[in-house]
Amino acid sequence: MLSVTHAMHQRRSTRRFLPMPIAQETVETLLQAARRAPSGANLQPGFVHVLSGAPLANLCEQVCAAFDAGDRRPEAYTYFPDPMPEVLKARQRTVGYALYNSLGIARRDLVGRKAQHRRNFTFFDAPVGLVVTIDRAMGAGCYMDLGMFLQSIFLLAEEAGLATCGIGALASYSHVLQRALNLPEDQTVVCGIALGYADTTAPENQFPTERAGLAEFARFSGF
Repeated sequence: MLSVTHAMHQRRSTRRFLPMPIAQETVETLLQAARRAPSGANLQPGFVHVLSGAPLANLCEQVCAAFDAGDRRPEAYTYFPDPMPEVLKARQRTVGYALYNSLGIARRDLVGRKAQHRRNFTFFDAPVGLVVTIDRAMGAGCYMDLGMFLQSIFLLAEEAGLATCGIGALASYSHVLQRALNLPEDQTVVCGIALGYADTTAPENQFPTERAGLAEFARFSGF
């Protein structure tokens, strides 16, 4: 069994999966354990829609159709700062270039970049897709609780030998998901998660991502 430390260092955003199915019981076990994540006042915000097989394929088809038609809408919540500070923009560029370089997609290859971005909406061919929503009435702090729940899913999946990728871009097509999944009006689409077995031979699953040094995000006093 992996230690938490090992799982943290081993986990990565997987963007190509093997065509191996996952049992519903496996996903149920992950989600039930992840619900033990910290939650202020034990509110336990967030809801997970789990899709596989034909329902997942149908959802992907509808979202891809909207993407191809340019039918993108503003997200219901703010993700990126506006304007983006240069230090953060540099991090975004670095990981983007690393992904495209791993696939041999040139910086000016807009067609190739668009095709790769479109793969978000097929859940990178994962056998299971999760759509995560939150009640619109929840305060901003509940997104922190939801984030801890999602991180728990990622780590528990790693422990189970599975791979994941968070798909924030899915929130731009909440109008499609609202219709396709018959979501209540009070639900905000936060993100998707691709879940499955990683194709470890795929180049897009092998490039490393940089993390900020300790001095950039922590200050110690009194030691």
